[in-house]
Amino acid sequence: MATKPPAGKPIKPLKRPDLVAQEIKRLITEKNLSPGDRLPRESELQAQFEVSKGTIREALKSLEVQGLVTISTGPSGGGTIAEVSLDRTLQFLQNYLFFQDVTIDNIYAVRQFLEPELAAGAVPHLTEADFEALEHSIACCDPHSSSEDLLSQRREDVNFHDILAAANPNPFLRFACELINEMLRQLIVYGNRTPKSEHRRFGETNARFHREIVQAARARDAALVRELMARHMLDAASSVQRMKGRIQGRLILDAETLRGPRSVHLRKKE
Repeated sequence: MATKPPAGKPIKPLKRPDLVAQEIKRLITEKNLSPGDRLPRESELQAQFEVSKGTIREALKSLEVQGLVTISTGPSGGGTIAEVSLDRTLQFLQNYLFFQDVTIDNIYAVRQFLEPELAAGAVPHLTEADFEALEHSIACCDPHSSSEDLLSQRREDVNFHDILAAANPNPFLRFACELINEMLRQLIVYGNRTPKSEHRRFGETNARFHREIVQAARARDAALVRELMARHMLDAASSVQRMKGRIQGRLILDAETLRGPRSVHLRKKE
C-alpha cells in the first residue's frame, strides 16, 4: 500500500509585482544590459507586461532593494541597471547567517581551502601594476614601516588578498574570497586584553608571508605560491585564535556603518 507523502508547507504564489520583477530580470538578460544602461520607461514596461503603473513601480522598487537597479524620478526618470556592490551582498549574507552560529574558526576553515587556489590561479595574470600594489600593501601592513595603529594594520592586511583576488580569472572563486575578506575587515574584533605585542607579531608574520608570496609570484611559481598561502592561512588562523578574534554581534550590523578607511586596488578589466 502506497504511503502518502508528508504534508509540507504550501508554496505561496508570487505576487504580481514579484512576477514582473522576474520578467524585468529576464529582459535585462535577453537585451544583454550592463550597469549604467537604462530600462524601458515605466509606460513601456506597463504596455509590455500589461500591468498597472503601481505594479511596475512595486517591481522596480523590489529590484532597487535587491541592488539591481537605481530609480530616478521626473520626466526623464526611470530605472537604471546597477551592479550589486560587495557591501550590499555582505548585508544579504548577514541576514542569511543571522540564526547560524558562525565562528571565526568556521571562516578560517573555509579560507584555508580557498585562498591557496585563489593565489595560485592569479599568478599567470599578475601585472607589474599588481605587483606594485601588493608591495605597497605590505608596506602599509608591516609594523616596521607603517604608521597606522596596529588594529588598522590588521584590517589592511586583507587588502593584499583582495589584490590577488582581482587578478584571478575565476569570478565565483574571486567573489567567495572577496566576500570572506570583507567579513574579516568589517566584522572581526579582538579581545580587549590582547597585548599590542601580539598584534605586532601577527603583522610581522603576515608581512613576511606576503613578501615570500610576492617573490614566488614574480617567479611565476604557482605551486610555491599555493604552498606559501596554505601555510600563511594556517598561521593566521592560529594567530587569530591566540588573539581571541571573534565575529561581533550576530552578523546584523550594517556594512556601510562599519566601513572605515580602506585602501582599494582597482584592477582595470582586460
